Parts: sequence; structure tokens; C-alpha cells
Amino acid sequence: MAKEEILKGLADAVVDMEEDAAVAYAERAVAEGVDAYTAIDEGLAAGMQKAGDLFEEEEYFIPELLLCSDAMNAGMDVLKPHLVVDEAAGAKIKIVIGVIEGDTHDIGKNLVKTLVEAGGFDVIDLGRDVKPQIFADTAIAENADVIALSTLMTTTMLGMPKVVDILRERGKKDAIKVIVGGGPLSQSYADKIGADGYAPSASEALKLLKKMYA
Repeated sequence: MAKEEILKGLADAVVDMEEDAAVAYAERAVAEGVDAYTAIDEGLAAGMQKAGDLFEEEEYFIPELLLCSDAMNAGMDVLKPHLVVDEAAGAKIKIVIGVIEGDTHDIGKNLVKTLVEAGGFDVIDLGRDVKPQIFADTAIAENADVIALSTLMTTTMLGMPKVVDILRERGKKDAIKVIVGGGPLSQSYADKIGADGYAPSASEALKLLKKMYA
């Protein structure tokens, strides 16, 4: 099976909410030597991005999005053991990641975590519905380099500048970078709140981090 066909099959399986198909295409990717990172990024993640677009267009709702996530995770379980970690790229760079307080949607955050870990970065995952103070406290205590904030909801975006403000108040804003991502966010919003970067997708988050710490 051609690489392009496998990648399309992975993406379609996620959009169509078909766990078995996601597993089958993931197993074919492994069997036919398709790079696991590529299969995740250009296959499963691309499908999840499409599902996110359908959610934005109100063609999909939270139940559909969760089923898409289940399909993505089923494929990821097959591919994760075959990821080749780029040890050099993110050497000694520590990232605290999580979903801001009030939001329990962690699909995107989990995908970012997987790709960033494959990129060689050290990731501390705080999970979802995390208070701004906990992000700051953890990053300072762990001597982290970056805080990565995520949200899918416009109502919880206001928690993000609080993280930046806490770091500034404690004299750590220059030492600890803040990057943001999620459905309702944009580069202009990141600039407005004083964040150091914005990424519209998991693969772009990894590219951003590699650029920041090249």
C-alpha cells in the first residue's frame, strides 16, 4: 500500500470515528515502514484537525469529537512504540504542559505532548482544568524552560494571561517562556497577552519549540 494511501486511511479513520480502521492502517504503516512520526502527524493528527474544523463549523459536536479522539488514540497506541526520539533537538529543555482552568478538553494537548516528547523534549503533563498558579508554581519548582497552555473554549482563554502575569510578578517571565494553542486562539491573542509563541497544531508546536531552542 502506498504511503499516501496509508496516511489518508489514518486521517479518514479519525474523521469517520472508526477505531478498528485506525488500528488497521496504523499496523500497515508499521509493517510497510512508514515513519511513525509522519503517520501520526500527517495521518492521525491531520484527521483530528479536520474533525476540529467540523466542530468549528458545527457539523460535529463534543460526542463526535470524543469518538474521533478515541479513533486517533487507538492508532496512536500502535504507532507510539515506533517513534524515534530526537534526543539532540530538545536536549535538556523542560516543558510544563496542560489545559487551562475551566476546560476539560485535552485531545489537542495530548497530541502536542506525544509529538513534543518524540522531538526529544522533557514534558511534565499537568492534565486538564489546571489553575494558572499551578502552572507557574510547577514551572518554577521544576526549573522548566516553557509553559505550554491549551484551551478549546473561549470562556477559559482569560486564564492564560494570568499565567504570564504571575511569572512576571515573580520575576520569571524572561526565564520561562509561555506558548499557547487551541481552537479559539491566534497569534494576535498570544501577542496581546504577552505569550512568547502560538501554534495552531501539534506539529507546529514542535516546530515552534525547535525554532525557539535551535
